[in-house]
Amino acid sequence: MRIGLVGKPNVGKSTSFAALTESSVEIANYPFTTIDPNVGVTFLPADSPCPCLSLREKREKDGRLEATSSVDLRGGSLCDPRTGTCIAHCRTIPVTLVDVAGLVPGAHDGKGRGNQFLNDLSQCDALIQVVDASGGTDIEGNPIGPGSCKPIEEYEFLIEELAMWIHGILDSGWIRGVRRVQAEGERGLLTYLNGQLSGIGSTENAVMNALDNFRNEHNDLGVPWDWDTSIRISLSHHLRRAIFPLCVAANKADVADAGSWDSLSKRVESDGGILVPTSADSELALRRAAKSGFIHYPPGAQNFTLTEQGESSLNDAQRKGLESLSERLNRLGGTGLVELLSRIIRERLDRIVAYPVQDEGHWTDGDGRVLPDALLVKRGTTSKGLAYSVHSDLGDGFIRAVDARTGRVIGAEQELSDNDVIKIVAKT
Repeated sequence: MRIGLVGKPNVGKSTSFAALTESSVEIANYPFTTIDPNVGVTFLPADSPCPCLSLREKREKDGRLEATSSVDLRGGSLCDPRTGTCIAHCRTIPVTLVDVAGLVPGAHDGKGRGNQFLNDLSQCDALIQVVDASGGTDIEGNPIGPGSCKPIEEYEFLIEELAMWIHGILDSGWIRGVRRVQAEGERGLLTYLNGQLSGIGSTENAVMNALDNFRNEHNDLGVPWDWDTSIRISLSHHLRRAIFPLCVAANKADVADAGSWDSLSKRVESDGGILVPTSADSELALRRAAKSGFIHYPPGAQNFTLTEQGESSLNDAQRKGLESLSERLNRLGGTGLVELLSRIIRERLDRIVAYPVQDEGHWTDGDGRVLPDALLVKRGTTSKGLAYSVHSDLGDGFIRAVDARTGRVIGAEQELSDNDVIKIVAKT
């Protein structure tokens, strides 16, 4: 799964990326600091406790395991994640982030990085537009002081660029598409649109939904070969909404005036998106302090605590800085970044977590690792679909699956639930 960070330059995309992935990227106060997209992995806390909690409870009940000790640094977790961590049964799940170069008006005509920027976006499952909630940068990303611009203008210019990009793709073959409609009717239009846009992540279902909404907005459309440019642009906007639904990080919220993003929030919600106020600078500072051992800060927490090292080692300036961060977190209810990503995965992408294992009795893989993998899969995924998510050979050779919690054999078409532990039996 890939989630793209997009928006105009100098709004905090690279800072958000650096904080969430804990990687080193260039961060600077000028447009186009990012030229080629940065790709990294962030780890998000699962909604439900790791199944290793159930495993511990069962073993303690059977007398095969002592209760968790206060000196256990993992807080009782028994699993052995191949990626991510599990502390006190809070499992973190890997998600790929893409920090794409800043977009400027006219990208669909080649300005800035132009279509290369837009092509980078097409490889993502969801998009987060990072917006300067303080209004301190102009439309091309130049700093001009807080309150100088309206955050909603950033949102509108990006959706316009995406819609015009789609319009350009459709317009280049519109005559061919019209001929198909004349020959095949409504099905021909659907086939043409999906064929033109499949390379940027379109699906037939998305195109159908866009067409339905488009026709509901225009009562007397007539035939497609009579549609003028304005009608085709309107269609492109509906297709954009279906293919690239935008969620918004209202960044720099900690330095923005109260209510500065209210109109943007209403607009995003009316478009079916999600907006969360964020502070990428705060998240980055907290991650660095945690990595240095000064604070304990779980991903997505609304505050932090000092460690023993922090209590003994911090100087007055560092303590004052952390006090300021704590006040900021209390005011915002956290930095917002992990919350936004988690909501996108749960609400927009409708994903659940599944744990594939080879041994249904011990919940291990072939090397004896307990619950080594946690996979984000689409709600409604079947046991055979999970097999394909693990490896195509498992899917091709699928025989049956076993629900490791109950020991019950389940068939290929059995839909999975969140937090399922599944053994896959396949031909080798």
